[in-house]
Order: sequence, then C-alpha cells, then structure tokens
Amino acid sequence: MKVTGTVRVPGDKSLSHRALILATLADGRSRVRGLLDAADVRSTAGALEALGASVEWRDGEALIGGGGRRGLRVPAADLDCGNSGTTARLLTGVVAGHPFTARFVGDDSLSRRPMKRIKQPLEAMGATVDLERGDGLPMVVHGADLHSVVWETPVASAQTKSAILLAALVAGVRAELHEPAPSRDHTERLLAAMGASVTADRRQVVLEPTRRLNPLDFDVPGDPSSAAFLVGLALMAEKGAVVLPNVALNDRRIGFLEVVRRMGGMVRWETERTAGGEPVGTIHAKPSSLRGTTIDGADVPAMIDELVLIACLAARAEGVTAVRGAAELRVKESDRLATVVQNLRAIGAEAEERSDGFVVQGSRTPLRGVVRTHGDHRVAMAFGVLSALAGNAIHIDDRRCVDVSYPRFWDDLERLTQ
Repeated sequence: MKVTGTVRVPGDKSLSHRALILATLADGRSRVRGLLDAADVRSTAGALEALGASVEWRDGEALIGGGGRRGLRVPAADLDCGNSGTTARLLTGVVAGHPFTARFVGDDSLSRRPMKRIKQPLEAMGATVDLERGDGLPMVVHGADLHSVVWETPVASAQTKSAILLAALVAGVRAELHEPAPSRDHTERLLAAMGASVTADRRQVVLEPTRRLNPLDFDVPGDPSSAAFLVGLALMAEKGAVVLPNVALNDRRIGFLEVVRRMGGMVRWETERTAGGEPVGTIHAKPSSLRGTTIDGADVPAMIDELVLIACLAARAEGVTAVRGAAELRVKESDRLATVVQNLRAIGAEAEERSDGFVVQGSRTPLRGVVRTHGDHRVAMAFGVLSALAGNAIHIDDRRCVDVSYPRFWDDLERLTQ
C-alpha cells in the first residue's frame, strides 16, 4: 500500500475547549480561528452559551464576547456536556467560582467517567459539588466565594489541574498545584498569553490572583493526537510519505512521536512558529520497519490519547510491545485497556490485558474481523488505520463516533491511500 499527500489536520481539541472558555472570561471581544468543529467542542460552546456567553461561530472563526472573570450567569437548564469530559471538568471549575448553582449532565459514556477527582479540590476551595450517583454525572455544582488552595493531585490530569486553575482565576485567588508527573499545560500557556501571572515547572503550577484577562486573537493549530493516526498510517505503509503542516508540537503532547521513533519509525518534526504560547510546526512520516518497545508510566501522560494506536502499531511491529502505568485508560470514553485487547484478539492479533496496561506480540499475519468501538473515537481511528492496510479485512462497527474529535477522518484516510 502506498500513502502520499499533505493533510492539514483539524484544530487541536484541547486548545479549542480552552480558547472558548478563557475567551468568555476575558475583558473584551476575542477572535479565534481554526477551532475544531466537532461534537466535543460544540458541547463546550453550547454550555457556555447556556451560561450567558456570546459565541458567534461561523466559517471557521469564532467571535466570543468576554464578560470578565465572573461575568457568566445562572443557566436556565442543565448544562449538557455530551461526550466531553473536558467540557464537564473545566466548566465545573468555572461555575465553582460563580455565585450560582448549575447541574451538569452528559451521555451514557460521560456519565460513567470519574468526577470525584475535581469535587475534592473544588470543595477544599469552598464550593459544593454533589454527585447524584456516587461518581460521574449528573453533578450539581454550587458556586461560592472561593479561597486559595495548595493541592497535590494523586493522578497527573490536565483536566483536574485546569478545573482548579479556572476556579482560582474566576475567584481571583491563588492556586498552587503539585502533580506526580507532568500533564498537558495548555491552560497555563493560554493563561500566560492572556496576561495572567502563572509560573510552572514540570510538576508544579502557581497561579497568582488575577484581576483580568486580555482578549484572545488566536489561530488554533492542528491537533497532534489527530495527526498521530495519519503518522501511524504512514509508518505501516509500504511506500510513500505523509506531510502534516501546522500541528501543535507542545513537548507534553508529542510523546507518541518520540516513542514511535524509538520503535524505528522514520518520523521528524520541526517547530516553525508559536501561537498562544504553543510551538507549531510540520510533521513528516514515511514507511518504516517498526520494532517492539516498552512504555512505562513516565511516558504515558504525553501520549495518553495515542496508546490505543500504539497497540495497533505493535500488532504490526517486530517483537513484543508492553505498556504499563496506563490505568487511566480504564476511565476514558471506554475502558480502553479492555477494549483494545479484546478487539486485537477479535481480528487475529496476539494481545494480553494487564491491570495497568497491555502486551502485544507483533505479526505479519493478515488481520480480519469486526471491531467493536463502544462509541470510542480513538478506538475507531486506531483500528481504522489497521483496516486501511493491504491484506487486512477489518470492519469498524461505529465509524461515526470519530465525529467528537476528527469528523473528516475517514475522508483524509481515503485520500492518503488512493
């Protein structure tokens, strides 16, 4: 199979959520171009509008009317977060610092995802968070006049960290956070770009009391997690090359690129500019002879969304690939550890599930069978890459679930393989 072409992947999902949220908390009108137009980001825009924000989004550009740090209002109905954990957790932090109550709901998958991890720090700051079913949604957040916090998170989580930072931002108080490992730092970078006083090192973030945020004028770069699937396609092809321009190259998001290069993948990237505090550049990838590797907990935060893809690459690599320290995958859109191993076995690959990871034995045997995604977009895309390879006959049961992050994924995949 040959791959060839240049693809501009959709805007980064994490940055799209954060740009919308922070723009509504700024003083003045923001302009954001290149937002990811997908279901998850639409959930954030809809919830912000329900909270009284003005979001005009058309032709790839959004104009957001910022009402200041505490300018949102009590919603008339539940805040529907759809399938988006980022929407639920980050907006919980925002609501916690406002003087009103809001109820958060979501789809069946999101309703099973853990919310105690944000309840605990926000209640330590003075808010009240009621979980109606023990953990997960529905969730009722009673905002308050919050106080400063020093918090140590047991799990490295950008969403938990961001919820605390946003709560402190809205309340105008200080927040100091310590993590067991570095997590994504998009919130800190955007806050700094908008004039907030925030300092960070690998495992600590401090936000000083902030009076105002400057409006954004921001071009959202391409999503490295979306780009990873096209890199994976190029690496497993027989000939050709793929070029992916305008991709965010934050060092906490390119763990996948570093690991596949360790596996023998011929992939390179270079930074060309900075946007919103984020390095942006181009990725080049071409067919490679991959070999197995070991991935441990230190690698995981920078490639958490790409580990399902790693499992699929491992099925075609020489030798054994082992992943450990990835228990967080059990509380994503699906239990990704169980889902990826079950599906690899269903199509004829050799894989074993572990409590915090998996082991995959590579093979050149053709892969055939049905993949059950459980509505998980990352599972659909990872096995979609395997399905595009010559000799494989793989059916994906729910192709439309990719709409939450990469609506045109199947079109881009087909275009690169024609």
